[in-house]
Amino acid sequence: MNYLLPLFSVLFGYLVALFLKPKSKTNLKLLLAFSGSFLLSLTVMHLLPEVYESHSPKVGLFIMVGILFQIILEFFSKGAEHGHVHGHAKMSQIPWLLFISLCIHAFLEGFPVGHHHDLAIGIAIHHLPIAIILTTFFSNAQLDKKAIFAFMIVFAIMTPIGTIASDFLPFLNEYYTQITAIVIGILFHISSTIIFESSEGHKFNIAKVSMIVLGIFLAYLL
Repeated sequence: MNYLLPLFSVLFGYLVALFLKPKSKTNLKLLLAFSGSFLLSLTVMHLLPEVYESHSPKVGLFIMVGILFQIILEFFSKGAEHGHVHGHAKMSQIPWLLFISLCIHAFLEGFPVGHHHDLAIGIAIHHLPIAIILTTFFSNAQLDKKAIFAFMIVFAIMTPIGTIASDFLPFLNEYYTQITAIVIGILFHISSTIIFESSEGHKFNIAKVSMIVLGIFLAYLL
C-alpha cells in the first residue's frame, strides 16, 4: 500500500483540480507549507541519521550532489516540483523538458521508500498540491485533456517505479546509501524552497507557521 500512496495522491490532486477547480491560492500555499515542513522533517529525522550511521565515505558530498542536481533539474522544470509554475500561454503539446525533469525527480524520490515506508506519506502529501497546481496550470493553458491525463498518470507512477527498482535491482541496492544521500539533497532543496516560497514576499504569518509546526510534529510522531 505504501508503494501506491504517492500514485493515489497525484491522481486525487488531478481529480480535485479537474472537478472542484480550487480558486484559493492561500489554501494551496498553506498545504504546500505543511508538505514542505513534513517532508523536510522526515528527511532530517529518518533519512539523514541512517546514511551517516552507515559510515559510508563522502556521504556529505553525495548530499551536496543531490542539491546541485535538483537545481539543474529546475532549469528545465521551472520549479514545478515545488508548485512554482506561471504563465497562461496556450499549449499545443506537453512541455517535454518539464515532463522529463519531473519524472526524474519523482523516480528518485521513490528510491528510499522501500526502506522507509513513512516517507511514502511525506511524498504523497508533497505530490498532492503539486498535482493540483500542475493540472490547473495545464487546464488554463488549454492543453489537450488527454495530454494532461497522460502527463499526470506517468508522473504518478514514477515514484512507485523508483521504489520497485530499489527493491528488485541488485545493482541499485549496492549503492543504496549513496543514492539515498543524493535523494536527501534533492528533498532538502525542494522542501526548504517550498517553505520559503509558500507565502507572499517570503513573509511568515501565523497560519503558515502553524502549518510548519504541525508538519514537524506529525513527522516526529512517525
